[in-house]
Amino acid sequence: MELLKLENLSVHFQVRKGLFKTTPSKAVDGVSLSMNKGETLAVVGESGSGKTTLGRASLRLLKLTSGRIFFDGVDVTDLKDKELQRLRKRAQAIFQDPYSSINPFMSIREVLMEPLAIHKAAEGKEAEERVYKALADVKLTPEEEFAAKYPHMLSGGQRQRVGIARALILNPDYVVADEPVSMVDASSRAEILHLMRSLQQKYGITFLYITHDIASAKFFSDRIAVMYLGRIVELGSPNDVVKDPLHPYTQALIQAVPEPDPANRLHERKVIPGEPPTPTNIPKGCRFHPRCPSFMKSKCDVIDPSLAEVKPGHYVSCHLY
Repeated sequence: MELLKLENLSVHFQVRKGLFKTTPSKAVDGVSLSMNKGETLAVVGESGSGKTTLGRASLRLLKLTSGRIFFDGVDVTDLKDKELQRLRKRAQAIFQDPYSSINPFMSIREVLMEPLAIHKAAEGKEAEERVYKALADVKLTPEEEFAAKYPHMLSGGQRQRVGIARALILNPDYVVADEPVSMVDASSRAEILHLMRSLQQKYGITFLYITHDIASAKFFSDRIAVMYLGRIVELGSPNDVVKDPLHPYTQALIQAVPEPDPANRLHERKVIPGEPPTPTNIPKGCRFHPRCPSFMKSKCDVIDPSLAEVKPGHYVSCHLY
């Protein structure tokens, strides 16, 4: 059953250029996606591709330039702040930086109590019980001991678990996980992803998993969307996207994944040439054509290909198909 639907979503910013001039930055440029309840959709791409902007826009944290957002069948695009309160309770976020996203002057108990107080979800003994349950869910035990601690007393992995507990304490249906393991030490990354998977199975949460790491996306997601300069260029199951990538950009991302013995395949790798264009300087035609090894003149630099289904459930935006 569909929970979230984005229709032709665009988010453009005005970027200052010089003293008096501004230029539009097309961070998200006509993205359409849908997510089913209990599904994990990974959005993969390099820095500046628009992943985080897409996630924040789906939570109605940014003003849309155009497009519509439907949440559980309801159009929430134009809801006012007071009407958004119900959406805020059902849609939460896990942030990338576990150090700056938690108030250092609040105890862990106070950090987890705050969303309950804001949404008037629980108070007193019930709120205390929900705090302890949330800590137990993220494996921070004994709960009473961790609730009394302050952020500086925790490791990065433990702080991120607090961030997960804070997002889940309101029992949301939809969670945007923005690079949740990128700033956690390597030994904790797999544990946190396993934890998020088990919590998803337990509570039926829908995750939008934002990452630059296509290997973790393959492990954690049900579908992968590859994003480049504000557009989705490939979409499909992890098996399709990782084992049979169709778009040249996806192929380059996968070939850039480190291997135990890189020398074995060094000669096979395709390096993406040149610096990527920026959202303020998107080329005409296919936006990937300045870096594409399969560039076809008078086609790729003229026509911007649309996302098309080339085999069941596998979509690509490329003139090669």
